[in-house]
Amino acid sequence: MDIENSVVVITGASQGLGQMMAVTLAQMGAQLALIDVNKKGLRKTQDQCHMLNSMARIYEADVTNEVEIEQTFLNIVEDFGHIDTLINNAGILDDGLLVKKTDTGISKMSLEQFQTVMDVNVTGTFLCGREAAKWMIENETKGVIINISSAARAGNVGQTNYAASKAAVTTMAVGWARELGQYGIRVAAIAPGLIDTPMAAQINDDTIERMLAMIPLARIGDPTEIAHSVRFIIENDYFTGRVLEIDGGLRL
Repeated sequence: MDIENSVVVITGASQGLGQMMAVTLAQMGAQLALIDVNKKGLRKTQDQCHMLNSMARIYEADVTNEVEIEQTFLNIVEDFGHIDTLINNAGILDDGLLVKKTDTGISKMSLEQFQTVMDVNVTGTFLCGREAAKWMIENETKGVIINISSAARAGNVGQTNYAASKAAVTTMAVGWARELGQYGIRVAAIAPGLIDTPMAAQINDDTIERMLAMIPLARIGDPTEIAHSVRFIIENDYFTGRVLEIDGGLRL
């Protein structure tokens, strides 16, 4: 797919990877529909895209809210005419051990802590993927859907909720690729490792040091390296149903 003048929807576009993806694609002439709950952050991303002479519109919406997402994608199609690419990037982190023995007893990961991460990372990806696919089929667009997973999908200490969610979005990408290929729609996933983003800033220093020791390249990744992977998937018309691991060789 030619990125220039294509319509790209990015969730979680207010900062970090979402913002870098938007700027990278804006440099290539894409038209951008930016989704997030953080309107102030969306404005900043939009401003950067406008500085690159790219058309960018913002949509304040909660990816876990079915009604909001259905309306948002309808608004996007009305504003742009169609959707070529969706990047399912919105995600959150809320780490903790499943159970932990303390001096006062056994502490447990709460259902709320587990469910909140699953709601954003999995339900949000499902709802946005479903709506994008609907409009692509309705408009006979041979589009692309990219789910942002994580190296943590293999399982990681202290990340029961996050790891499970990222495994789920990977398997959805594979299943969707098989379902949607008949319509000419490609679906793939990217599994970043430790990347220099606001989300990574939430990880404690000890964990960062432990992860760096496990990375053969011995450094944290740059958001531009994930954005380049997005570009590759969009432009390569024979890439579908697969996961790009961009993690410096990290093995959790």
